[in-house]
Amino acid sequence: MRPTPPPPTRRTVVAFHAHPDDEALLTSGTMARAAAEGHRVVLVVATDGGLGLAASEYGSEGSGEGSGGGRAADLGDTRLSELRASADALGVARVETLGYADSGLGPELHPDPPGRVRFVRADPAEAAGRLAGILREERADVLLHYEPNGGYGHRDHRRVHEVGTMAAQLAGTPRALQATVPRDTICRAIDLAARVYRFPPEFDRSSFDTAFSARSEITHRISVRRHIRAKRASMRAHASQASADGGADRTLAAFLRIPRPLYDLVFGREWYVDAAARPGDPVRRDIFEGLPPRDGTR
Repeated sequence: MRPTPPPPTRRTVVAFHAHPDDEALLTSGTMARAAAEGHRVVLVVATDGGLGLAASEYGSEGSGEGSGGGRAADLGDTRLSELRASADALGVARVETLGYADSGLGPELHPDPPGRVRFVRADPAEAAGRLAGILREERADVLLHYEPNGGYGHRDHRRVHEVGTMAAQLAGTPRALQATVPRDTICRAIDLAARVYRFPPEFDRSSFDTAFSARSEITHRISVRRHIRAKRASMRAHASQASADGGADRTLAAFLRIPRPLYDLVFGREWYVDAAARPGDPVRRDIFEGLPPRDGTR
């Protein structure tokens, strides 16, 4: 009689993002896969996304906190509610926000709102300490955050990389993976989608030629096709970020109109860079692959 194999180790992954909806685009498939495989998934956002672009019914950048009104605060509340709906779709066990204010995307950096500091102005060590506290409490095996440029250079995304790197070191988290996309892959995907869908005027295709990471830097390539419904549901949960006034289109809305066979092809993989990987290591297919056993001391 064959011996019963030991049960697989239950791991914990913490995904750290700048704003609600960032998780849907970069790590939602990985999160849904981990949850479906019995692992604990924790989602942390630095801000409420109160300065994101959205239809006027939600509020938009410059219409609220930065100009004395309340609409950005309303948008932030809406986006946090959307975040929780996304988390439910992915099987996330815990959602936390660090409580910083959104720094916004445009060239102008708004003043800090009453009682809060914009994430890009926050003390990185303080922010890293908050995140490290969650990593320690959860005994996290893996932290997901961003590569140094934050994908396309958003100031809050770059700060996520800085804070995430520092927090993983403080907490002694065994593995920190930088969520990214091989830039040649995303450029091909955008060009393919553009044959069928017209992207909004603010969408800058050329910005992706230098965004994210070179293919040679990728250390983890994760198949998430079995969890594509959860990933699409996560995107759909962020309705405010698919909205615009006057019939204008948004990138997220365009993504959600892509029919399933093409959507599965475009979004069926997620990619990461492990800065601690050794040159020549094979590309891993699982974010937990190769981790040491949990010894109960962390």
